[in-house]
Amino acid sequence: MLFPFHKLFLLTLLLINCKTTPLTTITKLPHDLKEASAIEKLAGSNLLWTIEDAGNKNHIYGFDLHGNLKKSIEISNVKNKDWEDLTSDQHGSLYIGDFGNNKKKRESFFIYKVSDFENDKSSAEKIEFILPKKTKSKDFESFFLLKDHFYIFSKENKKTLVFKVPNSIGKHTAVLIDEFKFDKQLKKITSAAISDDEQTIVLLNHDRVMKISNFKNDDFFKGSLEVLKFKHDTQKEGLCFKNNHTVYITDEREKSEGGKLYEFNIN
Repeated sequence: MLFPFHKLFLLTLLLINCKTTPLTTITKLPHDLKEASAIEKLAGSNLLWTIEDAGNKNHIYGFDLHGNLKKSIEISNVKNKDWEDLTSDQHGSLYIGDFGNNKKKRESFFIYKVSDFENDKSSAEKIEFILPKKTKSKDFESFFLLKDHFYIFSKENKKTLVFKVPNSIGKHTAVLIDEFKFDKQLKKITSAAISDDEQTIVLLNHDRVMKISNFKNDDFFKGSLEVLKFKHDTQKEGLCFKNNHTVYITDEREKSEGGKLYEFNIN
């Protein structure tokens, strides 16, 4: 599907600035978590929360800023087909994006809502979505929640498609709302987050983030775009806001590299 305003997207690329900013290491992630694929700061919790992706347990994990694992909660009524990202709401519920699709054969995708963090086992409410007719199956690794809708970004080399799904238990057909073509500064999106004041969006890749601001409603890519590089290239797949000006980032552990929690100033 091609939208009449796509030509404007090419113009927005001309407005992108690129700069390099230091990435600060906070701590090592808990040793048992080799493939941390997300990070989320949760209202009402003093822990940071993460998951592991396909082939790992259907658990959510809470750890402190010293890298100590404090919580391991089994989500007992769902399987970890390919958990890829986390987001949350202002009421303290956590949402797991089970929408990884490396082989691009999935027809149904899920978002699991978790609200009980007191026990070693919890159950999730299920939000299922399918893609619009005539849309080829996509791989997803990133999403966030804004005004009671999820915004889900496809992971592709040359562009990203943005789908919108309501935060409502049940089955839905996602709505394709946007398509953004990358230039040489941008790459596959591995995580996404929006600030608590809903004024800034960040999209993660292994060695950079794209910061989006001054957007209206969900016309994200018509806002101001800025690429912020790290000079640090690892398999970064987790991103969330610490506050409106700073983000937390995690990467997967590969031999002696990665497996850490970082802090990054986006201003």
